[in-house]
Amino acid sequence: MIDTGKEQIAAEGQVHRNVAIKYLMKRRRSLLMTKNSEKVEKLWEDLPKNIRIIGKQVTRQYRVKWERLGSEEFEGSRFAFTLEDSDEQSTNNGSFSVEL
Repeated sequence: MIDTGKEQIAAEGQVHRNVAIKYLMKRRRSLLMTKNSEKVEKLWEDLPKNIRIIGKQVTRQYRVKWERLGSEEFEGSRFAFTLEDSDEQSTNNGSFSVEL
């Protein structure tokens, strides 16, 4: 399950980070394929800044930093993002995990 703060989306995958990247790449593609500059601005403002991947046992939270690249003929035609692990990690079953 992907939680963006505004909506929750069902998703499948084993590695939390890969699930987040796959979702964010879909959002990025929708920006790239949109020709109307007003729609691009609206989509740009609605991009998630924080994302939580809720698994069966562990929930991971990531911060997303979006960056706009390109200001020439195809202005805003490229959008890049970086995904940073948030230190916040919780378990859904009441137990705890230790990573070494």
